[in-house]
Amino acid sequence: MAERKIYSATLTRSLPLSDLTKHLEFRTDNGLERFDFTPGQFVSITATKEDGKPITRAYSIASEPHGDSTFELCLNRVQDGWMSNRLCDLAEGDRITWHGPHGLFVLKQPLFDSIFICTGTGVAPFRSMLRWMFEEPGRDGGRELWLVYGTRHADTIYYRDEFEELAQRHPNFHYIITLSRPHEGWTGPKGYVQERVREILATRPDNGVGNTHAYICGLNEMVSANREQLKSLGWDRKQIFFERYD
Repeated sequence: MAERKIYSATLTRSLPLSDLTKHLEFRTDNGLERFDFTPGQFVSITATKEDGKPITRAYSIASEPHGDSTFELCLNRVQDGWMSNRLCDLAEGDRITWHGPHGLFVLKQPLFDSIFICTGTGVAPFRSMLRWMFEEPGRDGGRELWLVYGTRHADTIYYRDEFEELAQRHPNFHYIITLSRPHEGWTGPKGYVQERVREILATRPDNGVGNTHAYICGLNEMVSANREQLKSLGWDRKQIFFERYD
């Protein structure tokens, strides 16, 4: 078995997405001129804790492949989470070690009409997929694509401007935000992502059975609720792809 290659990378940009969430941009070192990955994959960040114990955590890549040595991450500062706090506290110019890419949570070919379902930072792999699909004409295959994004409050809608602009430029892309704890002035959809998914499927032939794919990313409870709903509507498990964050 080949030894896993460990790389280093330098933080080139850090942007707050909310009080507890950061968008981080890295450029790889070690003379790696290109970092090639498939949208939806992840990298594993490695470090050594103060007590000398090694630690590794996986984070979905939030950027499309640029043909260079860069990648972007979107992550929450988790209470008592050693790695997430370390990464969120990085200053531009600081370095990390990592390996990758890893993972099979990628777009399936041939591409079907697809619903991308996520909450919070589960949007990261879908940002990668959607930006890549719309980067060049024809990559989306003219398919109908939905991004259903759920969160509690309006101040944790990540990359909203990007996705709204994408929806304006591409009529086959539909961006739906739903808030489970909306503020008083919120006029958009309310409730959980599975409610929005059910509404979309009600407009599809046979509730999407056999003609639609679902990609789900987020915490286990949300992933399980959506998988169970789809199966209750007659979906085959081969139409459902998911990545859990816990």
